[in-house]
Amino acid sequence: MTELATMDFHPQPQAGSPKPWAFPAPERGTLDNGLTVLRCHRPGQQVVAVEVILATPLEAEPTGLDGIATIMARAFSEGTDKHSAEDFAAELERCGATLDAHADHPGVRLSLEVPVSRLAKALGLLSDALRAPAFADSEVERLVRNRLDEIPHETANPARRAAKELSKELFPASARMSRPRQGTEETVQKIDSAAVRAFYDKHVRPATATAVVVGDLTGVDLDELLGDTLGSWTGSSAEPRPVPPVNADDTGRVIIVDRPGAVQTQLLIGRVGADRHDRVWPAQVLGTYCLGGTLTSRLDRVLREEKGYTYGVRAFGQVLRAAPDGTGVAMLAISGSVDTPNTGPALDDLWKVLRTLAAEGLTDAERDIAVQNLVGVAPLKFETAGAVASTLADQVEQYLPDDYQSTLYQQLAATGTVEATAAAVSAFPTDRLVTVLVGDAAQIEEPVKALGIGEVSVVAAE
Repeated sequence: MTELATMDFHPQPQAGSPKPWAFPAPERGTLDNGLTVLRCHRPGQQVVAVEVILATPLEAEPTGLDGIATIMARAFSEGTDKHSAEDFAAELERCGATLDAHADHPGVRLSLEVPVSRLAKALGLLSDALRAPAFADSEVERLVRNRLDEIPHETANPARRAAKELSKELFPASARMSRPRQGTEETVQKIDSAAVRAFYDKHVRPATATAVVVGDLTGVDLDELLGDTLGSWTGSSAEPRPVPPVNADDTGRVIIVDRPGAVQTQLLIGRVGADRHDRVWPAQVLGTYCLGGTLTSRLDRVLREEKGYTYGVRAFGQVLRAAPDGTGVAMLAISGSVDTPNTGPALDDLWKVLRTLAAEGLTDAERDIAVQNLVGVAPLKFETAGAVASTLADQVEQYLPDDYQSTLYQQLAATGTVEATAAAVSAFPTDRLVTVLVGDAAQIEEPVKALGIGEVSVVAAE
């Protein structure tokens, strides 16, 4: 009789006790040149993320030179006093590093990611870019040409065209927020290397800048490293620019950007509201998420699942610019696209969703799912050093305390259904929304007028 073979199994692993999670708390310091530094040790994150925030808001751009902050940001990686543009790119590549930069209403931001083993070299390159950018005539001219080539593509993109029109409608023409962030053809073509250099000399200095460093800093003498690199960047001491107040007109109205023959209509419905300094922000985040933050939110349930008008409609809040005294603003918006024949019915149902929300409120189940989605996934959202660094940089730009993100998650979890409802209704009042439609005016104008959601006007698509 054959004996059956036996196997010894290792005991089944048991789940450990869950550890409480909190958004990483940074250490704050200042270099001798006035540069503020936030550092955050993240064990296991062998790719270090560095964000440098420059206090050069778009309002600082000279009159008639909208877009110069964008050109300057892009030119930082196009050569220094030590390297040509080609050499600088090659040195970054040898480090296994990436360096990006962009300009927005709060200022200019440079983002570096590099393996920790090459951090010293990469910080040296970043320091050179900030300390002594070349701004060579040929490189600036090329960047200007590239930007001019981008503009027609942006104009042709319905979502970008809608965003441009909404900003133009909400803000007075004298306000920088009313105009495209990266400039227009008229303003960009006036930019040259001398103008970029003058803008840099006037506004870029370590005393009004902040560097955020996140990653596994085991064995890294970051103080010495920063002192040898970003610490060599010099500039005059100066106070940050005052932040001017923001005025906006959210009188309910509809603007149709005419695109004859368009088979879809791009929707962008918005107004301005409180920024993150306002105590209503957590409830506003929660209520907005319930309204249109995901595939199971109210707008998608009605417009996508029940009616089949769209592939998706989203509601969101995005800070445009913050101020230390809390007078900043956020864009509160609903965006999506629908097929042309259903533009009127889709808008009608969208307004019904908003009216029902005001009349009946959110359900406890909607609130619970939103909290679970927003708070429960936070540890995954911030797994990388880059995600943590970007969020810390946002907090710096928006004059928020270093523990803001951790506090926000606590506030979201503590926000009730009634508070979330009130915030969402206040964020999207049916009589105070500016609606931009990019589509075929001949087909959609009359059905939209019949809805009575505001005076309707038609503009050319350009």
